[in-house]
Amino acid sequence: MRAAVLRDFNQDLVLETVADPACPDNGVVLEVAACGVCRSDFHGWTGEHPKVNPGDILGHEYCGTVVAAGPQAKHKIGDRLIAPFILSCGSCPACHTGVSNTCAHQIVPGFGTQGAYAEFVAVPFDHNLVPLPDTMTPALAAGLGCRVTTAWHALTDRANVRAGEWVAVHGTGGIGLATLLLAKALGAQVVVVDVVDEKLTHAKGLGADAAINARDTDVAAAIHDITGGGAHVSIEALGIAATTNASIDCLRVLGRHVQVGMPAGASGTMQINMRGIYSKQLAFFGTRGMPAWKYPTLLDMIARGQVDIRPMVAREVTLSGASAELAAMRGPTAPGTAVITDFTQ
Repeated sequence: MRAAVLRDFNQDLVLETVADPACPDNGVVLEVAACGVCRSDFHGWTGEHPKVNPGDILGHEYCGTVVAAGPQAKHKIGDRLIAPFILSCGSCPACHTGVSNTCAHQIVPGFGTQGAYAEFVAVPFDHNLVPLPDTMTPALAAGLGCRVTTAWHALTDRANVRAGEWVAVHGTGGIGLATLLLAKALGAQVVVVDVVDEKLTHAKGLGADAAINARDTDVAAAIHDITGGGAHVSIEALGIAATTNASIDCLRVLGRHVQVGMPAGASGTMQINMRGIYSKQLAFFGTRGMPAWKYPTLLDMIARGQVDIRPMVAREVTLSGASAELAAMRGPTAPGTAVITDFTQ
């Protein structure tokens, strides 16, 4: 099969012909229809993720058609499926209690096993996979990948956002845009923060009630002013100290901070305003992924038009084009996300 292989950190991925993946006994092999290019992939590409090594294939936001099924698989050849990026075992206490995104035996393609920047991907634990709605394009399905699912879980499970509340979103990349769209669908008011005017304008066009450029504004003070006392919920969507502290500082008393951005590399340990957490009696949540059982409800909500996530997918690229998308993440990026839909070049 054709695949984009990581041979050297921070260098273009190499298009190679490699062996097709073996079909797991407890899973399937998908012919990949689309795969998102995610900032988490960027952290692997730069060498900041401990489970990514030269020779690996990235890609964890994918959908496709089953071309091989193991004897214990739940799905059959020909099924069109989409997967959460966390493939849980289904047997451990975490899985049995509904928090499969914390499964101790989880597998994440692209991080420890080969991913979907390729024509085919092996998917163990295929009970996690769900049917792709007929009305949803593969590009859109891959575009929701870990971004929309993670944002949905952060808003509904961790933060328990309620209609009328103010939600602050720090960073308007894939996670940030998904948080904006979903928070609006839940009836919240949303203020977005970024350092790129183009992205802030884009977010305003998608329904943001207010937008702040952090380069020239005291973010916390501005949000306190806009919201009349501070945000009820603040979502950090980048994973660095500056935005994490801005998120803490912009909250009102008894506010809820959710850490969605992945702290990687030098940002893995950071100084945060613990006094602010203490004095305002804030709730500080971490979150990663979404349990697979929540997928059908989210997909149905999208299919019924309750939320339109189409604006998230800005670019469909070739397999060879993934390198440029990853390299662009070294600095401020253009609005929207990129999805690989052409695996022939």
